[in-house]
Amino acid sequence: MLHHGDGLLRGEGIFASDSRPIPWKHLTVAVLLAGATYGLVMGSFDGRLLQAVLSGLKVPILVAISTIVCLPNFFVAFNLLGLREDFGAAVCGIASAQATFALTLVSLAPLTAFSYLSEINYNTAKVVNLTMFATACVGAQITLGRHFRPLIRKDPRHRRGLVAWFGLYTFVAVQLAWVLRPFIGSPDIETRLFRESAWGNAYVELYVTIARLLGGG
Repeated sequence: MLHHGDGLLRGEGIFASDSRPIPWKHLTVAVLLAGATYGLVMGSFDGRLLQAVLSGLKVPILVAISTIVCLPNFFVAFNLLGLREDFGAAVCGIASAQATFALTLVSLAPLTAFSYLSEINYNTAKVVNLTMFATACVGAQITLGRHFRPLIRKDPRHRRGLVAWFGLYTFVAVQLAWVLRPFIGSPDIETRLFRESAWGNAYVELYVTIARLLGGG
């Protein structure tokens, strides 16, 4: 995986933006193995083995399902923009970006593990992992931008396609992450697969949290 990971991050060989066919096998393995590895580390907070295993399953599920849910909507958006003939190239970029996200996460796993060994509290653990996910998102966007660059040169409308994907994926991934929680698991709550309020609205909860932080009640 490391050998192919180097090519993926550099956008070379079978992972080049103009490469065909799409290297689904390598990209899928990267998402599954790298995502699961980081999930294991993330869920190991407070030394809970069951939570580590559950989180190891949830991270690749989060990436895979978010992508699968968004692709049909993205296909419609591409058709509306008149870019259908380039949909395959766009999907190649998206798949490469998701694999980059997972590989970036797993490269940050030692930092997460080190922070846990430093005996941080639960709230700090959440901030640490949020930072790691945000960093991985930056890496994914760099890869996605590399794949879309020749498409945008070919037709500037691809900028709209890129924005459409970013909006769709962000909306779905945030809500799905809320449904799949916990990923870390509070030490004060017994280990469980899902929270009791799993199907709540992530954006309502986010608004309430921000309002409380700003003193809005």
